[in-house]
Amino acid sequence: MRAVIQRVSAANLTVEGVEKAKIGQGLLVLLGVEPSDTLDDLTWLAAKVVQLRIFSDEKGLMNLSVSDLRGQLLVVSQFTLFAATKKGNRPSFVRAAKPDFARSMYQNFVEELVKISHLDVQTGEFGADMKVTLLNDGPVTIWIDTKNRE
Repeated sequence: MRAVIQRVSAANLTVEGVEKAKIGQGLLVLLGVEPSDTLDDLTWLAAKVVQLRIFSDEKGLMNLSVSDLRGQLLVVSQFTLFAATKKGNRPSFVRAAKPDFARSMYQNFVEELVKISHLDVQTGEFGADMKVTLLNDGPVTIWIDTKNRE
């Protein structure tokens, strides 16, 4: 699994002009799934997202997590995180999981976030053409790949 995590002051998501999700201070998580992803990848990543200390404390240091702040999360499926661009100029998405498996992992990831954080977790609409608006705070953007746990 791959995730791009953005610390936001606010974010919202629309589908066909209709607002489907809206959060205030928290995290926007773009989530990509590949066929080799496992339940271990999912639970590890969910815990990492919830515990990642990327919010400022009273001294201005990144010492607080979204859980510490009781912030919100917006999780958006993003198969393009597995784009291969080595050959030519048109990305290939052969490394992205097929829709049925990706949808299941996405839904399980969201459920795991809710279970371990007890936070407000909003979602996009899997497979839809979504428009995401965000106010990146910092800006702080972090990329995590469960196959390369740095």
